[in-house]
Amino acid sequence: MVSFNHLLVFALDDVRYALLLASVERVVRAVEITPLPDAPDIILGVINVQGRIVPVADIRKRFRLPARGIALSDQIVIAHIPSRPFALVADTVYGIVECPEREIIASERILPGLEYVEGIVKIDSGMILIHDLDKFLALDEEKSLEQVMKNA
Repeated sequence: MVSFNHLLVFALDDVRYALLLASVERVVRAVEITPLPDAPDIILGVINVQGRIVPVADIRKRFRLPARGIALSDQIVIAHIPSRPFALVADTVYGIVECPEREIIASERILPGLEYVEGIVKIDSGMILIHDLDKFLALDEEKSLEQVMKNA
């Protein structure tokens, strides 16, 4: 029996990334992000999602992409890391892709030590980098964010 992974596919510039759908709560339109003083550099700020304060990460910075302001057409992916809800800004969200598990190539097979990518899947229109949210924040960033969120 074939096991499938469901992936939420999104883009930053022209590169497609994905998150395991199980870690995604919802996708919303871009909203104003409130800066969070003393937060780690990777955190853009926070947003209010139905009464919950959710930190928003700059995934572009993590993947060393050029910085840019948030556009009205951007979307925010609300997901979960082990310790809290977490948001990422995406240029475009394409939707959900069903991918046979055997077609996902582990990142270690391509480039050992690739920190934030869990795997890569090839589809007809190109490749998708599967992002590992569990490893998104370094331990010191996680501790710093935890402290800042408590004080906010």
